[in-house]
Amino acid sequence: MRKWSMQELGRKSIADFKEAPKTPLVVVLDNIRSMHNVGSVFRTADSFLVEKMYLCGYTPQPPHRDINKTALGATETVAWEYTATTVEAVQILQAQGFKVYAVEQAEGAIYLDQFDPLAIHSSTDQGLSGAPKIAIVMGNEVEGVADEVLDICDGCIEIPQLGSKHSLNISVAAGIIIWAITERIVLK
Repeated sequence: MRKWSMQELGRKSIADFKEAPKTPLVVVLDNIRSMHNVGSVFRTADSFLVEKMYLCGYTPQPPHRDINKTALGATETVAWEYTATTVEAVQILQAQGFKVYAVEQAEGAIYLDQFDPLAIHSSTDQGLSGAPKIAIVMGNEVEGVADEVLDICDGCIEIPQLGSKHSLNISVAAGIIIWAITERIVLK
């Protein structure tokens, strides 16, 4: 076995990335403290051609060397926007026809292994590609998704955990969720 070379990987240029069809998924960061977490989520969003990211509240924004350290250039490829509050971002997305899900351990949450975006969305919730328009809200490292945001989300997705901590780093949780949704709506 041998590793693929950079040329064999077929990496997209910034221009090619911007022109490529996107996964109809938006990632909303709710008051994330760590620039490394923000950069890591940008990098994951780039990996799966996520449509856009919203950076909300005091979530750090590019350009910043600590974000770039983990993003490895993904802040140049992934579209992003800042809003003063996460509530504002959720309302914008809902007005555009997105179903918005908080990623949180909460009463009534759907376990990720049971979350089927194709089965739970009607045709009016779908983008031009026929895939559902979904946004996920990733919460603060300590407090999680803010209560006022949970109150207006269309649902909640929980990552089942088997250990004693029942806590994942936000960048790890984002990677799990983004992969699962991409796999279910794009790679099906």
